Amino acid sequence: MIIHTVSSGETLNSIARTYGVPPSRIIMDNELTLPEKLTVGQTLVITQPTTTYTVKNGDSLYSIANNFGVSVDQLLRNNPILGGNYDICPGQTLVISYPPPLLGRHYVNAYIYPFIDRDVLRKTLPYLSYLTIFTYGLRRDGTLIPPEGGDDKEIIDLAKQYGVAPIMLVSTLTEEGVFSNEIANFIFTNPEIQNTVVQNIVDTVVAKGYAGVDLDFEYLGAANAENFVEFSRNVRDALKSRGNYELFISLAPKNQPNMPGLLYEGHNYGELGSVADKSLLMTYEWGYAYGPPMAIAPLDAVSRVVDYAQTEIPSEKLMLGMPNYAYDWKLPYISGITVAEALTNVEAVEQAQNLQVPINFDESAQSPFYRYYELSAPTVQEASPHIVWFEDARSILAKLELASEEDLAGVSIWNIMNYYAPLWLVINSMFDIIKPGVNE
Repeated sequence: MIIHTVSSGETLNSIARTYGVPPSRIIMDNELTLPEKLTVGQTLVITQPTTTYTVKNGDSLYSIANNFGVSVDQLLRNNPILGGNYDICPGQTLVISYPPPLLGRHYVNAYIYPFIDRDVLRKTLPYLSYLTIFTYGLRRDGTLIPPEGGDDKEIIDLAKQYGVAPIMLVSTLTEEGVFSNEIANFIFTNPEIQNTVVQNIVDTVVAKGYAGVDLDFEYLGAANAENFVEFSRNVRDALKSRGNYELFISLAPKNQPNMPGLLYEGHNYGELGSVADKSLLMTYEWGYAYGPPMAIAPLDAVSRVVDYAQTEIPSEKLMLGMPNYAYDWKLPYISGITVAEALTNVEAVEQAQNLQVPINFDESAQSPFYRYYELSAPTVQEASPHIVWFEDARSILAKLELASEEDLAGVSIWNIMNYYAPLWLVINSMFDIIKPGVNE
């Protein structure tokens, strides 16, 4: 895999000639919708297969995989044009192999909402170890609020078809869609209600076929730090009593033990890390909708969180959070007034292409960004400036390298509701993806 950054004067054809690949492969791999409008600073992932095969009559994906000694999942990853489907036709050229992954074996977790487009889900599942469904909430009587917008049982069954372990996310999200410290405190301090909650969680895991639970309890405050540890321990013990289920705990991105702030004070890294099978570091949202413009997951800040986490939790239990989205801020930023517009990474890149503005790269943050002026303004003088921060192949690679260099278990992506081809091209080139219970 090569990550090419477009320079002034380059075209798709000239780039293709440089690497000896057809332009159609670059378009297909990167899912370019505007190949004629490449902009300076845009990245393209160049793949160079080592083995290809032309499908013959009577072939199936299974027979081809068996003949070449690879897994069907690997064929699906190497050929995203299949969309995660097993149908092939004579004359079709399939990539059998690329050079071996450079960063070794790792887990990949990703979050979804139940209303995810099923085509996007099928296309993404071959790249995953775990699929975490957002979210079950909690009521004061101990009953669970089911995820909105879809059937989680359907998703669970689909995940298992691809060897992906489905994870039940439980949070303090209310029916109004907000994290509630009050609900958490009520459950923590009422033993009977807590027992009901724990029993309902475990019963749901068993009944629906989940492989484990992710506890995402945010904004707890210092007063509930020990209560959360005890609750997590109760969930773990109840899960383990019913089978070989895993417990994940999502952790706010702290870089020191006593980091101030409601988001951080309720998470005791050392104690929660000792309870959980895996700890998911929520290393994103430095740049967020209501905050000042900056990289969403600046690598220097992310690295500080990893450095601290490793003093409290074994590296092999840590998973690095990665964002899969962009923000567009109108300038000047005014605290309490400015709200950034959320974009997909695809939308961010296409906007830069359409406006033909150069994409810059912040070396410290290892993140791309660009500036532009609104075209809809009545006059040039009235046009408001904007700045967009997003993720591209370079920023994705930097995070994967960090996870590998620090011997972390893998990465956890928020979220995969929208398919971003460079993300999966880079992961497929860098990671030998572990499938729990299949190739661990």
